[in-house]
This record gives sequence, C-alpha cells and structure tokens, in this order.
Amino acid sequence: MSDLKKPSGAEDEYFAREEIKRKEQAKIKLSHQEREKLKQLHWMRCPKCGHTMGEIAFRDMLVDRCTECKGVFFDAPELEHFAGRLGNVLTALQGLFKE
Repeated sequence: MSDLKKPSGAEDEYFAREEIKRKEQAKIKLSHQEREKLKQLHWMRCPKCGHTMGEIAFRDMLVDRCTECKGVFFDAPELEHFAGRLGNVLTALQGLFKE
C-alpha cells in the first residue's frame, strides 16, 4: 500500500495559483520581448509619415523632429518641462514650426 495522501483542497488551490502565476509571468516576458522588437523597428521614426526623426535644439532641450514632414514630437517629460517653465507654451513653440 502507498503512504501517499490525496491532495487537500488547499493544496489544489495553492498549485492552481502557482500555475496561474507561472503563466502570467510567461505572458509578461513575451510581451516585454514583443515591446523590444517593436521599439527596434520604430525607434526614431515619425509617427505621422514613417520617415526618420532627428533631434533639434529648442531652448535647453533636444526635441524630435521629422526630417521629411517637419512634424515636432515631444516625449512626456519634455512637454511637462516646457509647460512648467514657459508662461505661454504656444508662443514659445511657434518657432519650431517655421522653416
């Protein structure tokens, strides 16, 4: 005869939770790999036309500008920086859109 006991309900729940955690971690890892692949494909590409982006100096920061359509794009910290330090952001940004 065997000394093995039938698993209790608590044990079954524990292993079920552990299996769910394992699957979730595998999903997160896969999502991270997919994000890295997308980042490599789209890094410094214009979201509007897909051409390359370059950095231009504006005040005391570098901002991204498309070499083709001349669109100007701000990362969240850049926009917060300008909004916080400049009284009238629109007037200050107007110079970026002139050729």
